[in-house]
This record gives sequence, structure tokens and C-alpha cells, in this order.
Amino acid sequence: MSQKPNIIFIMPDQLRADFLSCYGADFINTPHIDALGVQGVRYSRAYSQHPVCVPARVSLITGMNGLKTGVLDNGQFLRPDYRVCGLATWPELLNAHDYYTIAVGKMHFYPWEKRLGFQHRIIAEDKLWGYIQDDYDHLLKAHGYTKTAFYNDPAYHNNFGALISPIPWKYSVDHFVGNEVAHWIEAYDSDQPFAMMVGFPGPHNPYDPAPEYATFQPEDIPEPLPAVPGDTALMRPRRPSRSESSQKSWYAIQNENSPTHEHYMLQRAHYAGLVKQIDHEVGCIVEALRQKGIRDNTVIIFASDHGDYLGDHGLSGKASYYEAACHVPLLVSHPMFQDARICQDLVTLTDVTATILSLAGCKIPAYMDAAPLPGLGITDEGRKDAIIGLLHNGWMWFDGTWKLCKYAQGVHLFNLTNDPHEQHNLAYDPQAADVLHRMDTELTAEMMRLTDEAFFPQRTYTSSYSSSPDFGRVGWERTYPMPWDQIYPEIDR
Repeated sequence: MSQKPNIIFIMPDQLRADFLSCYGADFINTPHIDALGVQGVRYSRAYSQHPVCVPARVSLITGMNGLKTGVLDNGQFLRPDYRVCGLATWPELLNAHDYYTIAVGKMHFYPWEKRLGFQHRIIAEDKLWGYIQDDYDHLLKAHGYTKTAFYNDPAYHNNFGALISPIPWKYSVDHFVGNEVAHWIEAYDSDQPFAMMVGFPGPHNPYDPAPEYATFQPEDIPEPLPAVPGDTALMRPRRPSRSESSQKSWYAIQNENSPTHEHYMLQRAHYAGLVKQIDHEVGCIVEALRQKGIRDNTVIIFASDHGDYLGDHGLSGKASYYEAACHVPLLVSHPMFQDARICQDLVTLTDVTATILSLAGCKIPAYMDAAPLPGLGITDEGRKDAIIGLLHNGWMWFDGTWKLCKYAQGVHLFNLTNDPHEQHNLAYDPQAADVLHRMDTELTAEMMRLTDEAFFPQRTYTSSYSSSPDFGRVGWERTYPMPWDQIYPEIDR
């Protein structure tokens, strides 16, 4: 490419890798998403380090591990004075590098209309936040619909979120996002390169495909993985945190029972329908680039913030380090590539941030934990021996074979080579004691390093004040928050 590439980062919400045909799913065909790997790289071992919506997204916008951002659950967010701390979001860094930045769809910012550096936003927030007065809300109201329509359908409650959408496909939220992206591309008339983030709210529940896409039958979908009750019990908190004990279910499902196998199978079938809808929209976005004549100068990155249990291990949702929750799809379509490549290196979702910066020719700030994805020919690409995962309710250390997960009431240790479905917890097997000790030691060391860096705004000095006349004078005030680069001078990467 003779000029800076356009960059489009497409991120569906809560998309499992194994519901895409390019990742081996034989019950669904996702040709438009698959095609992104035909002229680029598909990463077979990509993981979300923070498999919950907001922590994953804050980590992406900053390129920092969630322990350093302080965001480890959905009720936390990036501190508003992050610029004073010496930090910048990736769109802010690209703005300074002559890019026009735009975000379309769900970003999950607090407040929801914030830009965090994006020069323009077209907003369609979370499917379950029915009272947000965003651009999608305006569209629905103009045509006599509401974002809370699903809540009034008994099927939503009876089937634990699985229903055929009461809103026609042409007004569905994922079509709104895809349509707005295509129209924006068609209308863009500047020579300035652009970087766009596209946040599809689906296939996050409600599992509500439009009638045209509700074509999958439960019997055609793979069964959920069996539950090992003793293992899942270890994930429960010893006692709820203050935030957990005081909040109502944000899904607002009025059903006192627990989901059955039949419920999970219906969820999985409708989820597959939502994936097909998104695949269609991805195809429309790529076609808009072709029609505009800029496909050959546009890099497309496709990934998800986390997965969805869909009944695996007898669970609903995400927020753990089972594969269903943290193993995510990641594809990079690069015009310079003429063939399909598969990268088996360990990579993280947060590495997308450093990749975007590198593709745009930006320096990666020293405070970022993200590294450029391998296999793209980028200098200083990231090669990892292991990755860490952190949430408020659990930690992970994964070296590609062994996965250690620590929860409030116990530990999981799985050998994914021998046990890819995570059915045999070896944490309490004497024969795995040496592996457990090694993994725990490595996790502890990384936690110590991250914790030391995480509290950089609170630091008062980098060298002792014992010989400082200024410190000794009455009225001295500390610098707060302490900017990162005053503690750790920038290092070229």
C-alpha cells in the first residue's frame, strides 16, 4: 500500500469462536467473516484477558491490562482524568497522526455518549439498555418501535432470553449498525485515512434473530458441554461483593426457574441466527469498501470482546476462564496478503490496540501492555509464552497447554491438549502438583509486576525525597495524579 491504510475494527458482542465456520463449526456457514481470513491471518489461540463487556473494552481503548486501568467488572470505568495521568486512547493517538476516527454501534462507555477520542459516533448501545436515547432509539421511535419491545414478549421470560424478534429485520440493531457503516463509507469524500470501530450489539442476548434468520433448529446445533458441578461450585463467591449483593439482574428475566437443556438448545439455535445476521452485515461493509474503490487500502480486523457459555458447563453468560467465555475469534484481513494464513501463537484481544497503532504508523506508548499481533510483518510483534487473565472474580494463567484459573473457593487446572473441553480439573491431582506450583508461581510474579504499575497515579516519587530542599519546605504539595511518563520515561518500541 502506497499510503496509510484505512483501518476498520469490527467487534460483535459476545461471539464465540466455535460458532463461525472458519473456526470449525459445521452447522453454520459464515462466508463473509470467513473471507476475512482468506486474504489475511486467522488466529487460532486468541483470548480475551477480561471476558466481560466493559473491562475488555476499556483494555482495548487504552491498550492496558485491566488491573492497570482499574476496570475488572461492568460497574467500573476508566477514570475521567486519564489524560492528566499521561494516558491516551487509541483514537486520540490516531487523531494526532492524521487519521479521522469514527465509532459506530456499541462502545459501552460511561456516560454512554462519550467519545473518548473518536471524532464522530453513531450510537447503538447494548441490547439490554432499553432506555438509552441513542441514534438507534431515534430510528425505532420514528417507525413506531421501542428498544424494550422484547421485554413485553412472554417468550423472552419463558425461554431465558430466546425469542424471535418483535422488531423487523430492517430495523434490527445489527442491521442498523451495518447499514450506517456502509452509508458512511459511501459518503466519505476525504483523502484523509480513517480508522473506524464497529460494535455490533449482537449476538449478545436477548437471543432474538429476525424471522428471516431464525432458521436454525435446536437439533442441528451441537450440545452444550457437560457440567462438572464440583468445578463450577468453585467459581461461586464466598460471599457476594457489595455491588453483587445490591443489584438486580440486568437481564430482568421474570422466571424463577433455572434454564433447562431445552432452553439452552433454543438459545444456541437463536444465537446462530444472530451470527448469520452479523455475517451478512460484514459482507455489506466489505462490499461498500469495494464499491468505493478503497478495499485494497483497508485493513479489517475482526474480533469479539468475549464469548458466551450457552449452557456449557451448565452456565449462562460469561465472566470466567472457561474456553466458551474467553476464547475469541480474531482475524486480520490485510490487502498485502494474497493467501490465507493461520497463526497458532498465543495472542490477546488487547493486542488489537497495538496492532491498530502500528498499522497507522504510530508509536506504541510505554504504558501499554498490548503488542502488535504476530504474522503481519509488523516490527516488535508480540510473541508470548503465556497470557494472564484478570477479572474481579477470577484470575487465569495460560501457557497454551496448561490453564490455571483461580477463583474464590478453589482452583481449576486444565491440560487443554488432552482435555480441550475442560472436563478434568487436575488442580488437586498429586501428579500435577509440580505443574500447579510452576503455574501459580508464574501467575504470582506477573500479578506483582502489574500491581506495582497499576498504582502509578498514586506514586509520590521515583527517587527518595530525603535530600530534597523543596520537599522539606512548608507547603510542599505532591503531584497527583502522577503522570506515567514522569515515573517511567518513554522507551521507543
